[in-house]
Amino acid sequence: MSLPFLLLIDNQPLVYLPIIAVHLLFFSSLTVWQNWHRQQQVGEAASATVDWAYLKKAMAIMIVPKLIGVFGLLTLPAELMTGIIFVIVAVYALSYILNKPFKSNHPAVDVTFLMLGAYISGTSLIGAPLIIAVFATHVAKQQLRDTLFVLWFILVTIKMAAFIYAGVDLQLIHHLWLLPAAAIGHVIGLRFHQRILSGDTRVFYRWLGWALLVISAAGLGSVYSK
Repeated sequence: MSLPFLLLIDNQPLVYLPIIAVHLLFFSSLTVWQNWHRQQQVGEAASATVDWAYLKKAMAIMIVPKLIGVFGLLTLPAELMTGIIFVIVAVYALSYILNKPFKSNHPAVDVTFLMLGAYISGTSLIGAPLIIAVFATHVAKQQLRDTLFVLWFILVTIKMAAFIYAGVDLQLIHHLWLLPAAAIGHVIGLRFHQRILSGDTRVFYRWLGWALLVISAAGLGSVYSK
């Protein structure tokens, strides 16, 4: 969810998405490896951390809309893509404010959410709420986190491959000096996540929803008032 804040300052999705993508690749790989290593130390089966069967099934549904989303990101005007991103974030914000999270309890809804989530991930890397709604109902709780991290790794790798093919500047030099700040944020985020889980998440998400809604409104205003 850092993308809307960046676009509010500078309306260039293709500048910031490669940086976000590489950091996501790094930290998702690190997290999965740490969990695998931890289970190895306690003598549990390494394969228990990821639900590979459902991951393959979901990817078969998601791959085409993912590619369509990436194609749209590379070909559509920056102003249009930024507007789409802010609208998507506003929808998420309203779901947080109203305490109406996305839920999937039917195969048709599963497919719809996975396709929409993949398309949104292709355009902006913010399709997680829709995708998680489906995975949470089909993947065991103890496998969910690592399975999602592997999924993010695959989806981001597809996007990075498209960026390289299209000749997008990956901002590689900026990855290096931003990595320490991203690492600090990652550690703080993990600890904050644990504290949220031990409290009332509804209050937190309501405040987050209002913040995202204000950012989305300001972003849409800045894009279309020019």
